[in-house]
Amino acid sequence: MTRYSAARWTARALLLPLTLLAATAGAGAGTLEDVKARGRLVCGVSEGLGGFSEKDEAGVWRGYDVDFCKAVALATLGDADKVDYVPLSASERFDALSGGKVDLLARNSTWTLTRDAGRPLEFVGVSYFDGQGFMVPSLYGATSPLQLNGATICVVIGTTTQDNANAYYEKAGLKVSFLPFAERQDARKAYAEGKCDAYTADRSALAAERADLPKPENHTILVDVISKEPLGPVVRDDDPKWINLVRWVLFGLIDAEEAGIEQANVTTAQAAEAKRLGALSGPPLGLSDDWLAVTVGGVGNIGEIFERNLGEETPMQLSRGINALWTQGGILYAPPLQ
Repeated sequence: MTRYSAARWTARALLLPLTLLAATAGAGAGTLEDVKARGRLVCGVSEGLGGFSEKDEAGVWRGYDVDFCKAVALATLGDADKVDYVPLSASERFDALSGGKVDLLARNSTWTLTRDAGRPLEFVGVSYFDGQGFMVPSLYGATSPLQLNGATICVVIGTTTQDNANAYYEKAGLKVSFLPFAERQDARKAYAEGKCDAYTADRSALAAERADLPKPENHTILVDVISKEPLGPVVRDDDPKWINLVRWVLFGLIDAEEAGIEQANVTTAQAAEAKRLGALSGPPLGLSDDWLAVTVGGVGNIGEIFERNLGEETPMQLSRGINALWTQGGILYAPPLQ
C-alpha cells in the first residue's frame, strides 16, 4: 500500500462514522412517527364524490374512502376523528402525495403501471374494483355505448378515462368527440344541460353523479364496462414501514369481514378473535396488539363500510357485485393476518 493510498484509506475510515451518522439523520422519522408526533393523520381525498368522499350538510366528511382514512387513524392514533382531510383534484393528487402534502391518498385512484412504477408511489392494495362505463339520458333508449357513434361525451381530464374511451371507439371503428372538464361538477352540469350526449367515468363515479342530478331516474348507466379500474389507497414508496401499515389496515378490514368480526360483536364474542388476528401483526407494524379490534370497532369491516356508503339502501344504490368477498361470489380477497 502506497503512502497516498494509506492516507486515503485512513481518511475514509475516519469519515465512515460521520457518513453513517449523516445517513441516519437524513432518513429522519418515518411517516408513522410523524403522524404520532403530530397527533393527526393528513389524508388526501376527492373534492367531493358521493359515496366515497364528500362533506355532508354539517360540513363533516363522509364516504367509503373517508372511512378508510378513519381506519388508519384508529389503528395509529386510536381515534377516528384525528384526521385532517385535504380535497385534491385528479390532476394534483399524486404530486400532493409525493410532495409530502398528505400522508395517505384515499381518493378513487386507479392502480396502473405508470403510476406505480413511474412515480415515487406505492399502491397498497385494491379497496374497490371498478370499471369505466357510460351514462346517458334514459329517453335515448341506448343500451350500449356502441350506439353512441357521433356523440359528444363529457369527461373529466387528469384521469385515464378519455384514453380508455378513445381506444374503445377507435377499436370499434366509431367516431365520437369529447368535451373535457377539469372538475367533476362542471362535467355533470354540462351533461345535465344537454351540452353532451353521454358522460363517461368509473361506474361508481357515475352512480354518484346520477344521484346528484335533479331527476336521477331519468338517466341510465349502461351495463357495458370498457376498462379495469382497481381503486385503492396510495402512499409514498420511500417508507416501507408505513407502506406495510396502511396495506395491512386494508387487509385487516377485509379479513375481519371474512372472520365475521363486526362493529356489533367486536367487543363481545369476537373480541378475542379480533385481537388474535391482529396480535402477530402488531409489533412489526408499530401498533398495539388490539389495533384490529379498535379499527373495526370504530368503522366496521369492509362490508359494513361498503353498505353504509355505497350499498343498495344508499343514494348510490350499488350492489356488492365483484366487490363481495371471494367466499360470497366476489373477488375481494386479502392475505391472512396470521
